[in-house]
Amino acid sequence: MAFGVFVHRSDSIYDDSPAERYQFPSQYLSRVRNCVGDWVIYYEPKKVAETRGYFAVARVRQVIEDPSTAGMYIALIEPGTYLEFINPVPFSGAEGPVERGVLNDAGRISGRAQSAVREISAADFNQIISIGLAEATPILPRETIEDEPAMLRDVREPFVFQEEERTRIDHFSSRIVRDRVFRRLVLKAYDERCAITGLKLINGGGRAEVQAAHIRPVEANGPDTINNGLALSGTAHWMFDRGLISLSDDLEILVSRQANDPDSIHAVINRSKRASLPGRLADRPHPRFLAWHRDHCFKW
Repeated sequence: MAFGVFVHRSDSIYDDSPAERYQFPSQYLSRVRNCVGDWVIYYEPKKVAETRGYFAVARVRQVIEDPSTAGMYIALIEPGTYLEFINPVPFSGAEGPVERGVLNDAGRISGRAQSAVREISAADFNQIISIGLAEATPILPRETIEDEPAMLRDVREPFVFQEEERTRIDHFSSRIVRDRVFRRLVLKAYDERCAITGLKLINGGGRAEVQAAHIRPVEANGPDTINNGLALSGTAHWMFDRGLISLSDDLEILVSRQANDPDSIHAVINRSKRASLPGRLADRPHPRFLAWHRDHCFKW
């Protein structure tokens, strides 16, 4: 097994869904197979507008031939392992590339940096993860602060990748850690503003009074991705989870005809009657997740 880097563009021509699958040509087959059972970091090239650099981590479950495209393969991602970074990590820092393995013996960037799939050393992996998941200030949901195990409170602690300690990386699958990171990502994308009411409320302690809601719940195999999330006030979150409100594919706010007080619901919806959205297109609710919510949660 080996750590790896998968290059992915938000405007990719490949049939990718980073939280679920990564499509690649046969020339990278042996490299991807080396990563099966281990973790990879997703990287978006500098040429992409608003590039995120190194932006997520996930574990590869298996590799299969693409049944729809000859000569292509698919790396299937283990469900529940994809995790986006709080801080996208740029390719280069003050001391050069953060991924030192792309340098040649002369200390210059080699052609290896152009490979769409490449192995990465444990040291480089550790460095990127430490930067990507570092939290300047905690933004934990209040109900988890007291119950959170001390060993999970600080994701800034560097990981030591000695062979006997590799199991520590399993903390990426901890629901506490994933909820914390998901909350921070969604609130940042929505500028801490409720997508339904449009309100941005900050309490006396400086905390945003808004929650991060999954559109397709984790229990229904919904990923911890920004485009499967909404920033919602407590009341809006409750109504969304119970199917009293939903969103159309063009982000119009839908109100259930089964609601006992629809006038009051309409009164708290923002004036545009459409969801407030993140600025970055790739962060906006994906139609696939919205369709799932309308089909399985919304009370028409």
